Amino acid sequence: MPYTSDNLQPFAVEALGRSEAFLDFQERLSRVAPVNRPVLLLGERGTGKELAASRLHFLSGRWQGPLVTLNCTTLSPGLIEAELFGHEKGAFTGADHRKTGRFEAADGGTLFLDEIGSIPLVVQEKILRVVEYGSFARVVSSTHFTVDVRIVVATHADLAALDNRDAFRRDLLDRLSFEVLFLPPMRHRGEDIMLLADHFATRMAFELGRKEIPVFTPRAVAALEGYQWPGNVRELKNVVERAVYRAEGEVIDAVVFDPFVSPYAALLTAETGGEGAGERGRNGGPGVSPPSGPVNLATAVAALEVHLLRQALQACRHHQRRAAEWLGLSYDQFRGRLRKYQEELFEPEP
Repeated sequence: MPYTSDNLQPFAVEALGRSEAFLDFQERLSRVAPVNRPVLLLGERGTGKELAASRLHFLSGRWQGPLVTLNCTTLSPGLIEAELFGHEKGAFTGADHRKTGRFEAADGGTLFLDEIGSIPLVVQEKILRVVEYGSFARVVSSTHFTVDVRIVVATHADLAALDNRDAFRRDLLDRLSFEVLFLPPMRHRGEDIMLLADHFATRMAFELGRKEIPVFTPRAVAALEGYQWPGNVRELKNVVERAVYRAEGEVIDAVVFDPFVSPYAALLTAETGGEGAGERGRNGGPGVSPPSGPVNLATAVAALEVHLLRQALQACRHHQRRAAEWLGLSYDQFRGRLRKYQEELFEPEP
């Protein structure tokens, strides 16, 4: 079906899904969005925490105000305080002018702090004061400012465990968790995989100037739906965009989950003198230097097969159909070798 920027645009910032886990999350998000209280977003990497924070803002009464974001892992502990609260001229080396912090910039709107668990305790205390009283002072300033900011925070870390290790203030955690929303991982959103895949494929095809939306073959659909997606939506997006880019014509049949999988990967390690250089052959298997004495050919071939089966399973994250393709075998041939070498495969490799 032909498409243009006009019919593509409505999907640009929309959250997509129809699974029960996704719809339940969106319902809870929509319910808390108008309530002017902090929200804590918990979820694995790549589940869309920043998109959820954006929806919280635009579904709230603050939607006309600023939405200010900060990934707390991008700054050193010494700079986070100045970034959040601002600083006066001369506050530290290099501070040659007054700086407005993120809290001031978000006045009247929403401040989203991603990976809140990486913030130092001394800064957590100042954040708690803003949550409690709406006031703070810039670095090396005694003047207090009052702001009206709704705070949304996110993390993939276990904040309760950090509290037990005295790395996160319990009182701040209590104040930030008026509502706690858990973002469901992709492995719990099976019905959404192809919906999102088609969406990402459409956008990528448009970016590449393709005239038609590419179509996934049943083989590609089975591969996408059978994968566990440890990187969640972000990984799904990358995999689909790569598939569209590599596809010849308007059909997507091959899906590459790990772009680093290659029969030449071990060769790269050996040529660069990395770990294992000289111990592995050019085909990625054990070294093939001439034997120094008599050798049992059947035993040596069996050892090589076991090694390559292990390597294929590890490279393909134990997805057996992809491992079979990686080795140039049919699925039945691969399964037969797994049965043949079952005891050897589950023993540590010497």
